[in-house]
Amino acid sequence: MTDITKEAMMPPRSFLSQDAIQVFYRLLAALLICAVLAVLSDSFLSLGNILNVLRQASLTFFIASGLTLVVLTAGLDLSVGANVALSACIAGTVIHKTGSPALGILTGLACGGIVGLLNGIMVTALRIPSFIATYGMLWVLNGLTYWYMAGETLHGFPAGFRQIGSGYLFGLPIPVYLLLVFLGIGTLFAQRTIWGQEIYAIGANPVAARLSGIPVARRLLLVYAVSGTMAGLASIIFLSRLNSAEADIGESLTLPAIAAVLIGGTSLFGGVGTVFGTFIGALILTLVLNGMNLLSVSANWQPLVTGIIVILAVWLDMKTRRRAQ
Repeated sequence: MTDITKEAMMPPRSFLSQDAIQVFYRLLAALLICAVLAVLSDSFLSLGNILNVLRQASLTFFIASGLTLVVLTAGLDLSVGANVALSACIAGTVIHKTGSPALGILTGLACGGIVGLLNGIMVTALRIPSFIATYGMLWVLNGLTYWYMAGETLHGFPAGFRQIGSGYLFGLPIPVYLLLVFLGIGTLFAQRTIWGQEIYAIGANPVAARLSGIPVARRLLLVYAVSGTMAGLASIIFLSRLNSAEADIGESLTLPAIAAVLIGGTSLFGGVGTVFGTFIGALILTLVLNGMNLLSVSANWQPLVTGIIVILAVWLDMKTRRRAQ
């Protein structure tokens, strides 16, 4: 099929679309949560707390942004948390052995990208459903990380490296600047490039996408590799922020990342959603967790609340989809 036909099947996604309307409603929800928390807690609007919310939201966003591309293709990557753990431990080892933060960063990104590429190969070449392939990868990575670390903890990284996750520039945490950069790159890639439009087309109808000449397998490899690389980036931020690495560093990261994607309006059925929506989703989730901490809600209740939010987001997605059909 000709390029002209392909472009006709994939018109550029305007920001003033259904996706934009969903983002608008989620922004209103975030503002409503802020208003409620400002009334209930005197410390919510303090500068320190606001910066902390932005920093925490940025950490979730780095994992969730790559995951968004996978979900747009109607896939899922359950291995992102375990990928963060393995990448952080390997990057930390390289920094300790070589004394070079730059080499450690490159190693962490490469490790994350390779894991993502392996996920893509299982989905495309072996035709294993993404849920099962990445769930299996989660256990493989957990096993490798615990074997590799053997109960040890890495700590004590160079001060310059720690600035990536803990430093400030003009009063804002450095992870917030990184968030803005990758938010812009992700939005432009998904909304304004042919590859981004092809990813939406694959999620909307993979058979039609294949018949229209889109290289579906190559695009799927790309999105899983990007998801893995963003997990590798998150591992660097966590390593720098925590100044330590251990095998269980990523166990609590997968569910919030998936929750951010779904709360942000990306459909589990593919073809609908935006990277910017995922940022709003990460912000809403962080606000809820921050509010529970400020209101002294027991930590035991926080996973329960996160799970309920995920269920509600999926229910709304299914309801919206049925209404559209």
